[in-house]
Amino acid sequence: MNSYRQPGLVLTDRHFTVPLDHTDPGGEQIEIFGREVVAGSRAGEELPWLLYLEGGPGFGARRFTGAEAWLGRAVKEFRVLLLDQRGTGLSSPANRQTLPLRGGPREQADYLAHFRSDSIVRDCELIRPQLTGGAPWTVLGQSFGGFCAVRYLSSAPEGLSTVLITGGLPALDAHADDVYRAAYPRIERKVAAYYARYPQDVERAREITAHLAEHRPESAGHRLTPEGFQSLGIMLGGGNGNHQLHYLLENAFVTTPHGTELSDTFQEAMRTANSFAGHPLYAVLHEAIYGQDERPTGWAAERVRAEFPQFDAEAALKGDGPVLFTGESIHPWHFDVDPALRPLRETAELVATRGDWEPLYDIERLAANEVPVAAAVYHDDMYVDTAHALRTAAAIRGLRTWVTDEFEHDGLRAGGPRVLDRLLALVRDEA
Repeated sequence: MNSYRQPGLVLTDRHFTVPLDHTDPGGEQIEIFGREVVAGSRAGEELPWLLYLEGGPGFGARRFTGAEAWLGRAVKEFRVLLLDQRGTGLSSPANRQTLPLRGGPREQADYLAHFRSDSIVRDCELIRPQLTGGAPWTVLGQSFGGFCAVRYLSSAPEGLSTVLITGGLPALDAHADDVYRAAYPRIERKVAAYYARYPQDVERAREITAHLAEHRPESAGHRLTPEGFQSLGIMLGGGNGNHQLHYLLENAFVTTPHGTELSDTFQEAMRTANSFAGHPLYAVLHEAIYGQDERPTGWAAERVRAEFPQFDAEAALKGDGPVLFTGESIHPWHFDVDPALRPLRETAELVATRGDWEPLYDIERLAANEVPVAAAVYHDDMYVDTAHALRTAAAIRGLRTWVTDEFEHDGLRAGGPRVLDRLLALVRDEA
């Protein structure tokens, strides 16, 4: 272990060994990383533990600087473990550089089948007694981290003292098709609100799309395409996302000796926003997190998009309608344009066609839940369907919801201490 200080905090880097396949505990082992964080003034005290599970899939736990955001509130009463879920951050990272160690695409896909919430929760249950001495802990799950928390309630509630969920109540029995069939109308509403605020961007988006369709430029090996431009709509799910997208578009073009071109500034910003270099599992496993039976997810977002022709950029350019942005969805073309994903194209195809997913949630066990649970549900969350979330909330015995339009999906980041305070008050029956 390696301990060090930041302002107001003591941090300790911890490494754990867990089975790759929890059904074969004596088989191959992988390493999991977690960062323990405690207030400097309370470092020597016996404190209850709070496990933080990041959103994703595919993102390591946030790297905080000091007692900022919700972490500052949490360390007032908890010792916090910021966990890099398997395959992310420093936990046996899985990406285009490391996955070839497994073999070819088939071996890589089989390996990644062990990187869903069921395995993440079992990792947590092996780690917990090493830290708490066997005592249950509080789990705070953001977005996909909330999906993991609901899996935790389904499979190992004895390890939980309290569960707090922000923007992460999954549909318990929906196929990926159902998830995206609900998603596209939400995304369309977000785009309409964006264009209502910035009507000048309707024509600017059409101009950018037409330029990309004609020229197909590259930036650092990343192919910039109309579909990639549309996917910048993922920004619209955050509290300041519509402003960020507007500022990105406003300097899209420059005049050069060769005529009007996309600016280097815009191309770099679009490449950065579209790149999965830092979180490739988000792309490879995004639909697999919804797999629960023998039906393949089968590029659900791509197939379901055909039911919403208003998202067809080419058709929009032929007419006079706006180009609609997309968002929280992964498509086969991502693996053609992004150099961080290109080597994983066949692996992703095998994951998409896999048809032996195990159920993730135990509906009967959730209906008999005895763990105090509180969840922030954002009124028109672009990433997690509100109707699905509320149905799940009703299916988990004792779960208390805070339904709010004060924040978007990034409420835990934007609202920090206040969001955590509200959820703690709910589970303690103080609100």
